[in-house]
Amino acid sequence: MVAPATLRVVRCGGSTLHGARAVFSADSYLLCAAGDFVKMYSVATEETLRVMGGHADLVTGVQLNPHNHMQLYSSSLDGSIKLWDFMDGIPIKTFTVGSKLLALYALASSEDSVFVVIPKSGERDTFQLVSVKLTKAAGQDLEAKELSVVLDGVDASPRHIAFGREGEYVASVKEVNLQVFFFKRKQLNRFSVSAIKTKSGNNHFTCIACHPTEDCIATGHADGKIRLWRNFYHKKDYTFSTLHWHHDTVMDLAFSMEGTSLLSGGVESVLVLWHNESDCQKDFLPRLGSAIEYISMSSDGALCCTLHTDNRITIINSNLRFSKSIQGLIKSTDVKTGLVVDPRTKALVLNGEPGHLQFYCLQSDQQLFSLDIVQRQYIHQAGLNQADLVKVAFSAQGKWLATVEEREEVTDPELQLKLWFYDEETQSFKLNTRINMPHEDHITDMCFREMDELEDDSLILVTAGRDCVFKVWVMVEDTDPEAQQSVSWSCDFVGSYHNYQATNCCFSEDGSLLAVSFEETVTVWDSVTWDLKCTFCHPPGKIRNICFGRLTCSKYLIGATDYGFLCCWNLLSCALEWSAHLNVLVLQPDPLSEHIAAVSWLSKESSLFVFKPNEPWPIYIQRNLCKEKIQLAAFVPRDEPETIGSEKYHWLRRSQLFFLTDTQELMTLSAKSLEERLTPSSKQLAVEESLPVTPFSLLLGKHRRQQSQEDIDLGKLVHNKHKQDSPAVKELLHTPAHVLPSASFLCPIFINSLLISKENKSTEEVADEVEMESEKTEDDSDEERGVTEMEQEDTSPVELLGEMTCKLSKSQEKELRKIRKMDYSWISAF
Repeated sequence: MVAPATLRVVRCGGSTLHGARAVFSADSYLLCAAGDFVKMYSVATEETLRVMGGHADLVTGVQLNPHNHMQLYSSSLDGSIKLWDFMDGIPIKTFTVGSKLLALYALASSEDSVFVVIPKSGERDTFQLVSVKLTKAAGQDLEAKELSVVLDGVDASPRHIAFGREGEYVASVKEVNLQVFFFKRKQLNRFSVSAIKTKSGNNHFTCIACHPTEDCIATGHADGKIRLWRNFYHKKDYTFSTLHWHHDTVMDLAFSMEGTSLLSGGVESVLVLWHNESDCQKDFLPRLGSAIEYISMSSDGALCCTLHTDNRITIINSNLRFSKSIQGLIKSTDVKTGLVVDPRTKALVLNGEPGHLQFYCLQSDQQLFSLDIVQRQYIHQAGLNQADLVKVAFSAQGKWLATVEEREEVTDPELQLKLWFYDEETQSFKLNTRINMPHEDHITDMCFREMDELEDDSLILVTAGRDCVFKVWVMVEDTDPEAQQSVSWSCDFVGSYHNYQATNCCFSEDGSLLAVSFEETVTVWDSVTWDLKCTFCHPPGKIRNICFGRLTCSKYLIGATDYGFLCCWNLLSCALEWSAHLNVLVLQPDPLSEHIAAVSWLSKESSLFVFKPNEPWPIYIQRNLCKEKIQLAAFVPRDEPETIGSEKYHWLRRSQLFFLTDTQELMTLSAKSLEERLTPSSKQLAVEESLPVTPFSLLLGKHRRQQSQEDIDLGKLVHNKHKQDSPAVKELLHTPAHVLPSASFLCPIFINSLLISKENKSTEEVADEVEMESEKTEDDSDEERGVTEMEQEDTSPVELLGEMTCKLSKSQEKELRKIRKMDYSWISAF
């Protein structure tokens, strides 16, 4: 038996796209590092074509194989270098270096080696540039232990090392020092700039690029200056000129393929094109969204791309015109909105750009769209008190969206509550109501009453605030004849409890009860009359999270305190059902089942507990879920329930659980292997699936479906299944031609897979001898072979009879009609 798969934590998306420079393939694909994976994007359509996984840690470098442009090298912190056939997403070889790899460089002049940056053994924060010889031995997993040091005392960033024309020299910058090593002469020249911070700025080096055809080195500096170095063969006679436009750090530099122009980018979100190394001749492409982290050029010079700090990739034409944008999960400084699921698109909704709400697609790892909530120009300057988005809530059907924005002031905060209505025509949210200062102090929580069948009539929004009240907002008809909309929102009820601060609020599943926590006390209110029904208290500690049970557990209310207690109260008996000593940071109910996920933080590790409120013990525990502190979690409903073998993972059938850590890595739990998770997007696409949607392809598909149905009617399903399930056929169809073994090796395997086992046939013949009541004919033996095949393929007797109708005469068919009425279910026992 196959052992059941274990549940693993995997990076499901949102991984940093700016971990290393991206590379363009020869046929206009873009390959870049994304967390533990290498992703391949289509430049034309912006879609993700491949997700190549296999590294056990962050990918730190991607480089095309200089001697085969259909192959790709990748390096990782796990100490390995992988060679990929990126068109098929298949790893060809894995070279284990054994040390953390922080950057990767591949040169055409180095035939059997690559260059990597590794930590220097025995010294902290000291790194070396070394040459790694890649052995050509047979096998897929190889060791690459032959290292030779090229440069000592380099920086860990890949932007701080560049190779000169035709690989004749390598240049490295660190702090205020520039060193150039010439390979043929084995000569090392060192240069330095003034370390003193003058009025003009900071001279520290931040990036470097080498001219492709001339002996010229461009360096970027922390004060925004760019220096062009020449004549650096001589230690004393070197010269440099200065270009200056950036007001802050120059993040990256790149020469064009011909070397006639230089590209630079920084925190200003502006790409600058310098012509002929002149300070007077330059062009700009502004408003690219966020700071430019890396700049890459295509081999033909027709395209360049910029990687940004907010996980955006911008593709730009050679004439400095914006072409495409690929946006991943934006990592904002603080996710104040929490993780919210859009009921319409099943997208994750959270803080995006400053003042924006991002809708993030989990399947494609790309942003669907961004909604401007604050609608004010954001100024990228530290110390300014600017309006920020802090709370978000959707109605059950996704028709209404509520947002809260605030600006922290010295005396009192500025607050705005906005209600947005989804417009079917424009397929976007439109602002319906704006309420200034809905509370006198910060809003701590917000929720809609979820009643699907009566949503428009009974839709209620509740907000809780530090001003010691919760407020109920309802829709009313707008009596103003000049109003653009027919309804608007207004306050219907204000509730409080002993002048305590309101911290959390949530509705029961049927919407009849509202629970509001006031510091150490939970209050339960009738949502029709707004009468206080009961209170629950479990000191010490303020209530951190509350939620109602669902379905069969709807009579329970669960709360977590900041003193490390998880409590479950029975709403019918108004008593504490059970409690557990657990430091719960996140409490997240599954909307489609009774399960509730609780994430705790203890001893510098996060642990997961999944439980039902009616049982005082968890049904699943995952210790050491991850080393980072998990801030937020969300259950996202699946399109179709997933088949999960192990019973202890059945809580993941209907919904998938996602986590967001304090480092803003988005993770999920999966019972699938890496191959299963990556196969749909990166491997083994059927020929029919890849056909373009044309009239001919539609006609061809219809013909194939009809032919397939006829085959089933004629009883040929056995042979079709036998061919599809053959491992030899799979090997032939799904293995790239250039890595297949010789035809003489594959042919015997293929032929043998089509033969019927002789051993099985003899077993049936022995069974024939035992049955003495019927005559033995050639047709009978054919029938027995059919039964043998059916048993091997685990098919039903009905299909067996269909097989026989193709081979027997009419008289024999009449006999078989009688036999069809007999019960053949006993065959399955064998």
